[in-house]
Amino acid sequence: MIKPYNIIKSFSAIILLGCNFFSAAASEIPRPSPQQLDWQDMEIIAFAHFGINTFTDREWGDGKEDPALFNPTALDARQWVKALKTAGVKLLILTAKHHDGFCLWPSKYTSHSVRSSPWRNGQGDVVKEVAEACRQGGLKLGLYLSPWDRHEPTYGDSPAYNEHFRNQLRELLTQYGEVTEVWFDGACGEGPNGKRQEYDWLSFYKVVRELQPRALIAICGPDIRWVGNEDGLAREDEASDQPVGNEPWQAGFHVGRSRIWYPAECDVSIRPGWFYHAKEDSRVKSLDHLMDIYYKSVGRNAVLLLNVPPDRRGLIHENDAKRLEEFGTEINRRFGRPITETAGRGQTIQLNLERATKIDHVILMEDIRQGERIKGYSLEAMVGGDWKQLKQGRVIGHKQIIRFDPIETTAVRLQVKQSEGEPLIRKLAVYRVQPTPPPSPR
Repeated sequence: MIKPYNIIKSFSAIILLGCNFFSAAASEIPRPSPQQLDWQDMEIIAFAHFGINTFTDREWGDGKEDPALFNPTALDARQWVKALKTAGVKLLILTAKHHDGFCLWPSKYTSHSVRSSPWRNGQGDVVKEVAEACRQGGLKLGLYLSPWDRHEPTYGDSPAYNEHFRNQLRELLTQYGEVTEVWFDGACGEGPNGKRQEYDWLSFYKVVRELQPRALIAICGPDIRWVGNEDGLAREDEASDQPVGNEPWQAGFHVGRSRIWYPAECDVSIRPGWFYHAKEDSRVKSLDHLMDIYYKSVGRNAVLLLNVPPDRRGLIHENDAKRLEEFGTEINRRFGRPITETAGRGQTIQLNLERATKIDHVILMEDIRQGERIKGYSLEAMVGGDWKQLKQGRVIGHKQIIRFDPIETTAVRLQVKQSEGEPLIRKLAVYRVQPTPPPSPR
């Protein structure tokens, strides 16, 4: 549905160079910008796919829809924010315009927008209401603007459409306050004129950098990359330290560089579809499924982008809201309070427990302000007088959540096998996650 078709879906693995512990000078390592660092710390962010498709019961519109169909009866963006915050969401990305070209703000560059709908008597602005709700509720705002526009007549006339797109981008980036993430996918098809469009990516980036210099440009952009699937799953040893590729959003923006800080974002919908469909009300992902996604996204050095589509009322459906609250509660239950934790620097970090203790999870976090220095490590626990290996890996990055069958141990240690510069550990924490208790009898 939102697959960036022009993106190369696999990235080169990090090659471990030589056998020396320090394989390169620390000054050569790519480092995150302050904005990328803040983004990684969010860990869970949200999508809200909402638009004309919500009312046609489709995933992809064709641009021929009557704007009169758009008429949410009780739109309340504050309810969205409240529901999302129960899951620990820190940022909300709204689909301001999807492939059908219908704009959720009254763009002066098209009539195919909320201005032509009966909602709020044609005076409404969904982007404004969402931006205000995020600001009041303490969420950051992100905006999705589809480059592919199946309604706009100039699509396929590349110079004309690129200017049209820049104009709409300028509207979004000047009227709604601070924007934290700008989301471009790479979908590209024929326009109403039967022609294909050549996107002027670098000019789009220039507009973003001029109008929202702190905003991160995602997916078809130089700051955040797509993980490569829509299941919310990162790879084992998913690295933010990446080689520069040949895509225009890399090569054209990072001239002369061989490696860049390019973290992964894992997108997935809480339902089978990306837009709301009433027939899917009973198919909201289970808590176990969401927790598995959490382990394999946030727990593998990526950020989870969870789509929660508002319904035709303009509200997060009750089933989705309930599952969000359960999700946030369970994350906090498992990881809100470690048994003990430490931080440190150097090749070996050891955490001693006061007494023999059962554990089944370890969280590792690198101080990524200095880049991903660690390129090989072993995590071990003292069991019965001997060190037992719990995990061997290459990447720690922002966070690794390592789970294993319960063991009784008196110490846990991290052995760094290879590093570019001195290893810097932000957190080594141990946990005992009990099974979820059964519900209390009524």
